[in-house]
Amino acid sequence: MKTALFDLDGTLIASVPDLAAAINLTRADFGLPAIPEETVRDAVGEGMRSLVQRTIPECRDRLDELLAAQKRNYAAHCLDKTRLYPDTQETLHALRDAGWKLALVTNKPAELTGKIVDGLGLAPLLDVIIGGGDAPTLKPDPESLFLAAERMSVRLDATDWMVGDNFTDLQAAKRAGIRSCYCRFGFGDPRHEPYTAVVDSMRELRALLLNDEVPTSPAR
Repeated sequence: MKTALFDLDGTLIASVPDLAAAINLTRADFGLPAIPEETVRDAVGEGMRSLVQRTIPECRDRLDELLAAQKRNYAAHCLDKTRLYPDTQETLHALRDAGWKLALVTNKPAELTGKIVDGLGLAPLLDVIIGGGDAPTLKPDPESLFLAAERMSVRLDATDWMVGDNFTDLQAAKRAGIRSCYCRFGFGDPRHEPYTAVVDSMRELRALLLNDEVPTSPAR
């Protein structure tokens, strides 16, 4: 059974404007000035706790309050401007039609993940959705990947894929013993993590997976 695990932010969805708006609302709640959208973009990928710590360092001693405010603000605005990347639904449909098992594995809190996935019509295309808090640890630990596989009743092996735009996805894939595809169109940072393949669009990803166009040597 062929299996593909997908990251969410920067892989399936373009979400920076809403993430930045929520962070700036939270900063305003604590009497702090707004920060540039680019600063928020560069802090996305390692979960909400890390995002808040990196974008609101002035209030590190009030982390629980910050997290509660950020969850409230983001829940109210997470679908304002967030959109699917082009060809996302078409790619997931094609993979499902070809018999693939598909899972979403994100560090975004599970309750917020569910709201976004439902709002953008992705839920029917995914066999399993794993958000932050569903597994004991976040990516780059592979535990959430293994949980997704368990819930799909599959065993991950070297023919399966983790698709993402951040080093957390690439490292999690390596630690899980599966292939990794770096989505260069996203906004994450691969750092120096190796990956099996790289794509610049969902259409390229569809061709890669359906045609098994795996490079004879690692992409990086």
